[in-house]
Amino acid sequence: MLKIGCIVEGKGDVAAVPVLIRRIAADLYPELAIDIPRPIRVHRYQVIKEGELEREVELAVEKIRGQGAIFIILDSEDDCPAELGPALLDRASQARSDLPIAVVLAKHEFEAWFLAAVTSLRGQRGLKNNTHPPNDPEAIRNAKGWLSQQMESNRTYSETSDQPALTALFDFEQALQTDSFDKCYREIVRLLGELRNRTKV
Repeated sequence: MLKIGCIVEGKGDVAAVPVLIRRIAADLYPELAIDIPRPIRVHRYQVIKEGELEREVELAVEKIRGQGAIFIILDSEDDCPAELGPALLDRASQARSDLPIAVVLAKHEFEAWFLAAVTSLRGQRGLKNNTHPPNDPEAIRNAKGWLSQQMESNRTYSETSDQPALTALFDFEQALQTDSFDKCYREIVRLLGELRNRTKV
């Protein structure tokens, strides 16, 4: 049983991130059993404070009983993912150098990945059948609002119900056209590979 402790930001992430990890694991290593305890939800601007991320990492480690990996995913908002991500990873790794850790920052929002893959989501969760992706999904500042605009008139995007459901459905190949999902996918694959190799030792 491979254990992955998650630290997330949004309400929808609590359910959506385990779905994402399990989808990738099922594609690559269908023989592996994955245990993902309920993710720890943090306030983004709180967790980047000195000492706070480290505290949350320790809580995540407790959830997996010290065995497994830690996956941290936050929205980048207005920060540069290429700068903030490595800084947070360095802090998390210093807190627990004994475990594989990954830090992913979604460019602006997790939902930007749905925008990139929206043709695979047509007709799902109220999205119109003629929805087309924007030219630059990661440039959209309010991806949740954009999704609401593409829904039938009686629907608006719900983070808590739509995010996990769309995470189970969106096309990875389309979403991989965005830099931040490409990074997210690679980091999850890396963690799974490291955990798998550790079980073989």
